[in-house]
Amino acid sequence: MKDLCVPIPNFGEDEIADIELRVGDKKISYSFRVESFPWEVEDELSVTNDDVSASLARIYRLKRSIEGYDKDWELIQIFTPNDNARHIQVLYRRRNK
Repeated sequence: MKDLCVPIPNFGEDEIADIELRVGDKKISYSFRVESFPWEVEDELSVTNDDVSASLARIYRLKRSIEGYDKDWELIQIFTPNDNARHIQVLYRRRNK
């Protein structure tokens, strides 16, 4: 098994979760973090109200957020936001040093 899904109930759009993992009696030194980035773009880049402009503005904003994120963390997954979501959630794993 290479994947593990851990449901976290009542996890808000703008919250961070840190998780440490143990397998049997062995501690594995991975930390995971779910980060929320703004997903609304009405305040920037989107001059028109068409869907393509809004999508491109969201992608650009997310790209900037990911590029500027702490380099001690590596991108693992970008979750699909719900309709009308104000944030998009991204999963990171701490890099082993």
